[in-house]
Amino acid sequence: MLPPSETKAPGGDGPALDPEGLSFPALNPVRDSLLEELSSLPVPEALEVLRISPRLQEEAEANLALRSAPTMPALHRYTGVLFDALSAPTLPPHAWERLAVGSALFGVVRAGDLIPRYRLSGGTKLGGRTMRSRWGSLITEALAEEDFVVDLRSGAYQQLGRVPAAVTVRVEKDGKVVSHFNKHYKGELARVLAGAPEEAGSVADVIAIARDSGLDITQNSATELLLSV
Repeated sequence: MLPPSETKAPGGDGPALDPEGLSFPALNPVRDSLLEELSSLPVPEALEVLRISPRLQEEAEANLALRSAPTMPALHRYTGVLFDALSAPTLPPHAWERLAVGSALFGVVRAGDLIPRYRLSGGTKLGGRTMRSRWGSLITEALAEEDFVVDLRSGAYQQLGRVPAAVTVRVEKDGKVVSHFNKHYKGELARVLAGAPEEAGSVADVIAIARDSGLDITQNSATELLLSV
C-alpha cells in the first residue's frame, strides 16, 4: 500500500475515467461526490483551496476535466522519488497485482486502475470538510477485506483510512528517522516485496524477502518494522 505523489504524469492514452471500473467499488459514493465538487471548482478558487501557487495553475485546470481527460494506470500516473525507486515499467506482471496506492480523491486504487491527472491532497479541505471526514470509515472497511497489508503510506494518508492490523515501516539511519530519502527507500522495499516470487503473508515473510534482497530490516514491534539504511 503506497502513498500517492503530489506530482503526476500528464496525458495518457486510456479512455475517460470510469468510476465503476475502479477497484474497491464500495468507495464510489465518496469518489463521485469528490469528483463532482473538484471538477466544478473555478481555477482561482481551486488555487486557494488546494494551496498551490499560480505557477501550478495547470494542475488546478486539470481538475476541470476529471471525467473527460485521458487516463493511465495508477502506477504510471504517480511520479516522484518513491515511484522512481519502484520503477513500475520494469516490474513483472505479478507485482502489479500486489500493489495499491492511497489517494485523497479515490481512497484506494490498485496499480492498474485507470485514473486521470488530478490535484487533491490528503490535508485539503474541500467544501469546508477534511478528507478524513469525507472518507469516514469507508477506506478502513475496504482494506479490512485484504488478508495482509504492508502500509507504506505517509501519516496524512494513513489517517484517511487506518488499517489496524497492517504492518508499517520506519526508515532510520544511525538511529535517526530518515526524512529526505524516506520515500526512496520505501519505494525500494515495495519493489522487492511486490516482485518476490511468493507474496508475503506475514511479518516474517516481509523480513525474509527483504533480507534476501540485501535490505537491513528488523521487527520493532508486532506491527512495525525498522528499515536501516
